[in-house]
Amino acid sequence: MAGAIIENMSTKKLVIVGLILLLFQAFSFMVGGLIAPSPTTAVHYLATKCVDSVKAHHQGKKWFMPWGPYQCDKIRDFDEAMAKRIEANNIVFAVHIPLPNKEMSPWFQFMLVILQFDIAFKMYNQIQEGAVATLDVGLAYRDSTLSKWTEMAHSVEKRKLNCNFTTTKTVENEGRYYECDLLPFMELGSVSHKYYLLNIRLPVSERKNLNVGIGEIKDIRLVGIHQNGGFTKVWFAMKTFLTPSILIIMIWYWRRITMMSRPPVLLEKVIFALGISMTFINIPVEWFSIGFDWTWMLLFGDIRQGVFYAMLLSFWIIFCGEHLMDQSERNRLSVYWKQVGPIVFGSFCLFIFDMCERGVQLTNPFYSIWASDVGTELAMAFIIVAGICACLYFLFLCFMVFQVFRNISGKRSSLPAMTKARRLHYEGLIFRFKFLMLVTLACAAMTVIFFIVSQVNEGHWHWGDYTVQVNSAFFTGIYGMWNLYVFALMFLYAPSHKRYGDEQSSAGTCYCGDQGGNSGEDIQLTTTITHVDGPTEVYKMMGKESQE
Repeated sequence: MAGAIIENMSTKKLVIVGLILLLFQAFSFMVGGLIAPSPTTAVHYLATKCVDSVKAHHQGKKWFMPWGPYQCDKIRDFDEAMAKRIEANNIVFAVHIPLPNKEMSPWFQFMLVILQFDIAFKMYNQIQEGAVATLDVGLAYRDSTLSKWTEMAHSVEKRKLNCNFTTTKTVENEGRYYECDLLPFMELGSVSHKYYLLNIRLPVSERKNLNVGIGEIKDIRLVGIHQNGGFTKVWFAMKTFLTPSILIIMIWYWRRITMMSRPPVLLEKVIFALGISMTFINIPVEWFSIGFDWTWMLLFGDIRQGVFYAMLLSFWIIFCGEHLMDQSERNRLSVYWKQVGPIVFGSFCLFIFDMCERGVQLTNPFYSIWASDVGTELAMAFIIVAGICACLYFLFLCFMVFQVFRNISGKRSSLPAMTKARRLHYEGLIFRFKFLMLVTLACAAMTVIFFIVSQVNEGHWHWGDYTVQVNSAFFTGIYGMWNLYVFALMFLYAPSHKRYGDEQSSAGTCYCGDQGGNSGEDIQLTTTITHVDGPTEVYKMMGKESQE
């Protein structure tokens, strides 16, 4: 057998390949750090208080514009409303997205809106324990300043208030504001229209206990978060460039595998499956979101990333395990059910969690799993458990790599009895394999960090706590690292076309010396090695028989 490229390529060429991959890795970080802007932008909005004089409480009949030629009748504050005898049910909080003289763009990809109440302290109107605000919200869109507004969504939502008054509750401190947490309000999976309008009502009914005991609301503030168009273009460009690169190397790799006389082993199959999952996440279907209103793109992106995570984590387990297993247990996926099973189950839980929020948001963008106490606790617990599991997985992977290294060290005890040329050959192979394992560990560590930071960063608006800033370089760098790692695996583990002399070829099947009887070299690193098939010499060397 010719062996794999990783063991047959000359050291000089291998170093050149490694340097080229390292340069591409540095370039992927530089693209995000020097070319792309920050991934997201946050824009602050203050709701305008409009007066519904005709009492058209149905959002589909009338929309209230905060500014422009057809702006609504406005009031400055609720004191003015009381002076004019305007009821709370006739006040509509209007927010136009974006700000005046600006337009939204499909390049923004998504829009997340966070809500915050400005609530003043009053002795006779304090926030009750467990107060819940009921919002009658409507969302409309249009693509021209002259066209009419078209309703996009309408819902009645409840948001629990979590406010603290940091000073003593006395008459002297009336008018001071509570410190209230940010509340999840809306999420759109696409930004296909130029202008959006939000109309928010706070219906009051003592009989139905609607908006009673929520304090004196002075203003409603919104924070609109969307992906930067410049970052989107850089991201799309990376996907467009990397997709054919991985696809070509994947086809080339599998063609070389199928040209061999033996059937592919499990390790070669999972490398190919990893290439397929990388291609699946690379395909730039996001280009279609520029011309089509595909609100499911966020959910689809999460599914693609989940499939890749599951495949990558499973590959690392199998990659290490195939260099630890007895030959009788090798090359069977069922052997890894205890390790791969939890990964598949965890990925399925991620999918269910995503469907519980983003799946529902396809029909109701105002829905949020963070809106209820139970949902918040479940979401927090899920993120914490996911982070802990990711760390435990990495520790387990480190343990497996340690076992592989220890197994190799046991095999190396046979090397001194070989001829010098053969000993140097196998020491070189072992060094290359160990280096690849260390690169794998580094890639796994960065992946785990990226997963945890992504989960925390996605939830920080809901927590109202410390924000973890993730810049563009981190996104593009990790994404580039995944592609380069998969590319390197398929290239290095592809069968080599090189064939050495009889001595080197026989070394691939029997680690023994001269058949004439040189006892110093009459050794065999593995029992019945002639029955072991695999991509590399190290793989075959580690595949001992169970009766050894």
